[in-house]
Amino acid sequence: MQQEKKLKYLKFSLYVFGVIFIVGVPAMMMWIWPSGWSWTPPQAEYEQMIMGIYVTLGVFLVRAAKAPMANTSLIWFTIWSSIVHAGIMLAQAIVDVTDRANLLGDIPALFLVGFILWYLMPKKATA
Repeated sequence: MQQEKKLKYLKFSLYVFGVIFIVGVPAMMMWIWPSGWSWTPPQAEYEQMIMGIYVTLGVFLVRAAKAPMANTSLIWFTIWSSIVHAGIMLAQAIVDVTDRANLLGDIPALFLVGFILWYLMPKKATA
């Protein structure tokens, strides 16, 4: 894919993922699909902390969508933290039967965020 086209899709993806982190993650954890997006049994303090982190990250991703190349550190943080977070949750879901619903919920979602942004990030030589 051409770098200009990738940059266009990167801007769009940053905006969409930012909005999802701001609105979608809290909605999924609290109302829509708590079993696939939260802890079992519920641990309100940790869930509020995670929601706060993801809402904050979402705000910065929306801002980064305007100038992705000026925000590469934030984008790489989003990529790697999403992949690491999903990997840790994957190991926990395999071990802990009560977290198996996360295998269909937030685990693939975070891997998807990480890999899409990774694919769309321009290569250093051409950026």
